[in-house]
Amino acid sequence: QVQLVESGGGLVQAGGSLRLSCAASGRIFSVNVMGWYRQAPGKQRELVAVITYGGSTSYVESVKGRFTISRDDAKNTVYLQMNSLKPEDTAVYYCNVKRVVNPKYDYWGQGTQVTVSS
Repeated sequence: QVQLVESGGGLVQAGGSLRLSCAASGRIFSVNVMGWYRQAPGKQRELVAVITYGGSTSYVESVKGRFTISRDDAKNTVYLQMNSLKPEDTAVYYCNVKRVVNPKYDYWGQGTQVTVSS
């Protein structure tokens, strides 16, 4: 059974930085897509950033130039470096690892709270 364990959330002032980590335990095929999503109170979960096995990345417009997603396949870990944080970045952040070809899988972390004060 694969588990995703997130860390790095917390409280930070506007303009500050945080780095989220998500480590996958258990056997996992590394050819996959890793991503970060977030859900603010009263809002739907949204995709923040994704990175493919080949290193291609994509970001939601609101975080471009401020957030950077990266991965370390040797450690089965995905990171999200968040700079110039804004109060509107406040949300629970979830990591996701999925593979859409066999063997298929779709795993989620438990979520980590990020709170940005103004």
